[in-house]
Formats: sequence, C-alpha cells, structure tokens
Amino acid sequence: MKALIQRVSRASVTVHGKITGQIGSGFLIFLGVSPDDSESDCDRLVDKISGLRIFSDENDKINLSLKDVSGGILVVSQFTLYADCRKGNRPSFVHAAKPDKAEQLYLYFIEKCKEKITENVQTGIFGADMKVELLNDGPFTVMLQCDKGVII
Repeated sequence: MKALIQRVSRASVTVHGKITGQIGSGFLIFLGVSPDDSESDCDRLVDKISGLRIFSDENDKINLSLKDVSGGILVVSQFTLYADCRKGNRPSFVHAAKPDKAEQLYLYFIEKCKEKITENVQTGIFGADMKVELLNDGPFTVMLQCDKGVII
C-alpha cells in the first residue's frame, strides 16, 4: 500500500462539476493499493500518518502533527501509484489491486483516519474521473509505503 501525502493549504476534488470533498490546511493523501495489501497494512499506515510531524511550530521547526494543527484529510484513490514503466512508454498497472479489493481497503483506510486522526476526512469518489485541485504548502510531499507489514 502506498500513500503519497502532500501538505496543503487547501485541496478539493470535483467529479462531474460537483465538489465531492474539500479541506483547508491538512493532508491530501493519494492512496494506492496492491493485491497483497491488508487491513493491517492500512492500520500501520494510518498509525504512521497520525504521528507524522510535517507542520511548523512557533519556532518554524517541522515539529507538529496534523492533530496538533487541527488539519483535515482529503483521501483520493490512485491506482496509478503502482504504475510500472520499465517496459515501453505506456505504464502497466498489473501491480495495482483489482477494483473490488482496492475499494474495500480504501474505505477501511478512510474509516481508520476518522477514528485515529480527525473526523474531518473528505474523499473523492472511488473509480471516478476526478479533478483534483490543491495549493501545496511548502511544497512538502512524503511517500509512505507499507510492504509486508513494514513502513518504508
């Protein structure tokens, strides 16, 4: 499971001209799921994200977590995080989970974020053609991956 986390000043997702999710300051999380991922991988990833200190404190040190700044989370499913570009010029997505499994873990991830980090969790629509707008803060982007139960 991969989570591309961007610290944002604001972010939103639009589907068919309608905003489905939006936040102010917080994390925009693009979530990719592989066939081998499980709920325990989600749990580990959420635990890591909950303690991730990438916001500045009063001394301008990167020392505060999302909870510390009362930030929101916008989660967007993104199977393209598992793009394999080793052969040719068109990516292969054979390392991404099938939609039914990916959606189940995507929904589980969202619920765990609400339970452990903040109630302010917004989303896109799984499988939809989404338009994502964001104002990256920093920019500050972190890639986390849970592989065989280990966060790398």
